Amino acid sequence: MTDLAKLTAAVDSIFDAQVAWLQDIVRFPSRRGEEAPLQDWIARDFAKRGYSVDRYTLADVGLPAHEKAAPMVGVDPAGSIQVVASHRAATATGRSLIIQGHIDVVPEGPVEMWTHPPFAATIRDGWLYGRGANDMKAGVSCMVFAMEALRAAGLQPAADVYLQTVTEEESTGNGALSTLLRGYRAEAVIIPEPTHHTITRTHTGTIWFRLRVQGVPVHVAVAQDGSNAIMSAYHLINALNAHTKALNEAAKTDKWYSVIRDPIKFNPGIIRGGDWASSTPSWCEVDCRIGLLPSTDVKDAMAAVEAAVKAATAGDNFLANNPPEIIWHGFQADGFILEPGSTAEAVLAAAHVQVHGKPMEDRRTTAVNDTRYYGRYFNIPALCYGPAGEGNHGFDERTSLADLRRCTLTMAKFIADWCGTAPV
Repeated sequence: MTDLAKLTAAVDSIFDAQVAWLQDIVRFPSRRGEEAPLQDWIARDFAKRGYSVDRYTLADVGLPAHEKAAPMVGVDPAGSIQVVASHRAATATGRSLIIQGHIDVVPEGPVEMWTHPPFAATIRDGWLYGRGANDMKAGVSCMVFAMEALRAAGLQPAADVYLQTVTEEESTGNGALSTLLRGYRAEAVIIPEPTHHTITRTHTGTIWFRLRVQGVPVHVAVAQDGSNAIMSAYHLINALNAHTKALNEAAKTDKWYSVIRDPIKFNPGIIRGGDWASSTPSWCEVDCRIGLLPSTDVKDAMAAVEAAVKAATAGDNFLANNPPEIIWHGFQADGFILEPGSTAEAVLAAAHVQVHGKPMEDRRTTAVNDTRYYGRYFNIPALCYGPAGEGNHGFDERTSLADLRRCTLTMAKFIADWCGTAPV
């Protein structure tokens, strides 16, 4: 096993460079469909570090043919760039590893509501602020600089290691799936999402859909003669809230989620509709997200949404004769359970204890991550473990620099113990 003191010194010696690198990537506004400049920057950076780099797009891997590919709307697959940097061991004596992180970020919202500009990568009082700083560019820096720490200690993994930066984690998961369709495999995967140094035992699934509702426009003075599409959409939202309440009642008997209050989350996240304040709106669209338990099939969850919407239309005179449309796009993601007992988890847990001085805890999350592709579909032990921060998807998102250092050390120790080491 690699000496922890040696790795600690190596992590400390390059930590300023790691923080500067993290600031660099946070400054890229890598929203959905706008990730290419950052991915190109990362590809060049990996090449400078001596890796063999594979830069490809989602159009290169035949995504539509795979049953778990999610439908993309508004993004050109040919412009969605993925990057894989390969370390090839001259003589592989250890176990191979994939380390994957996503570089896409969610929209920042009104800039004036941030304390610091969302893409300025401001450092203050031990925190680095910015959209994506915590979710999950901090983890991406951990994976890159854990490998650099081994190099600074005069070591390299004695097995193949693939560093992957992907897109679409926040909307479809197609970036992660594409790496597998591209042919990359390993004996374990670690994804350094910001888990506050816990391992993700389970995650729920996620489905996205759009409700499209029609109305009859009239002057508001005779509103009773028309139909208000926005109010009709509100009626459907209430019905889906009731549906979600029933799902959460049933979840009280679930093996993994009975201890979590209301694990199924429903969110109407975007609303568009109408053309004039003094006309009843003739159209409304609501983009929604709903969760599902790992024990629930995605198709069954989709059918249940359709049934809830259909039942709600039956009690409304206008909707009954003008049924709303449901458009499925984005996430069609299963949940995932990391069953306890894998060797990979044991090695990570041992590394965690050595760095943190206490056992590694697990968590059950009501959000989704990319581990499902590796663990559920391709039977590769998939660990989700990463640094600590606050404000994911909110204002003033930030990551802890002290935790960034600890997580990088833990990852370096895990890589060394899982892959084995050889002199550089």
